Amino acid sequence: MSAHAAVEHPSPDHIIQTGLAFWPAKILLSAVEIGVFSELAHGPQELDKLRGRLGLHPRAARDFLDALVALGFLHRSNGTYSNTPSSDLFLDRHKPSYMGGVLEMANHRLYGYWSHLTEGLRTGKPQNELRDGDVPVFEALYADPARLREFLAAMSGISRGSAMAIAAQFPWSNYGTLVDIGTAQGDTVSQIALAHPHLRGIGFDLPEVGPIFEEYVASLGLSERLRFVPGSFFESPLPQADVVVMGHILHDWDLATKKMLIRKAFDALPSGGAYIVYEAIIDNDRSANAFGLMMSLNMLIETPGGFDYTGADCQGWMREAGFRETRVEHLVGPASMVIAIK
Repeated sequence: MSAHAAVEHPSPDHIIQTGLAFWPAKILLSAVEIGVFSELAHGPQELDKLRGRLGLHPRAARDFLDALVALGFLHRSNGTYSNTPSSDLFLDRHKPSYMGGVLEMANHRLYGYWSHLTEGLRTGKPQNELRDGDVPVFEALYADPARLREFLAAMSGISRGSAMAIAAQFPWSNYGTLVDIGTAQGDTVSQIALAHPHLRGIGFDLPEVGPIFEEYVASLGLSERLRFVPGSFFESPLPQADVVVMGHILHDWDLATKKMLIRKAFDALPSGGAYIVYEAIIDNDRSANAFGLMMSLNMLIETPGGFDYTGADCQGWMREAGFRETRVEHLVGPASMVIAIK
């Protein structure tokens, strides 16, 4: 519903749908957790068989599965359930196109922490593990191999569409090397390398990420062109390359740290080199990209000083660091990239 229509014809529909939006969210998150879509990837199943395979109680099973039908995640025909094409492609955890990692993380961590949003709005303090004095989130993630693997897969899931768009839109034929900062599994640098066989690349991240990166890159047949360089962007200069890429990195940090990272990117580039920052860049009017604004609130939940920002904000910081040319390009959904040329 447009804002104009809402003014002309007041209705409670949008209020109710938003206020109870946690209902469909949790139904989908639980379906991913239980493995509904991975089970149905083997083929359509009738209610009783599917209920048994998933371990669902008879009281809950039919309503749960039919809710997934009504929400558009499953098909049902003559009492037999099957995946939709999108669910089958993106929510079967056995497919390389699986994007459910970010939903798994949302289910295991963010869903509970967001219940403390009101406290965060009043205090300005994180509402995750830090709220109870536990180990900071990144330190905890990197100390637990299983949680780290889940987190890195989640980062691939949330970035895949953007990575493929960057591979298609940016003029890579003008460049020979790139480095992906905070590379996680290495999906972004891998998608770019798959689309442009002349490129060689580096994934830069903390040492614990190395084996996961190398395993993932090897699975795509890219080990000869992509390599991992361990390090902390707080402690070390960034590896040098023709293009520096940072995806979902700057929003984790306060303004001083953002500017420090942009300066390090500038220093790592040759004259004419390019710096690409991508995430849910907020529109300059701060009124249209709701996802970007909500992601900034997620940074409130998750970090001591992180926040998302507009394209104009980022361009200003880039020019301050010395970049001579900047532009913003839309990628997919709420994501955009800000490009700077040295």
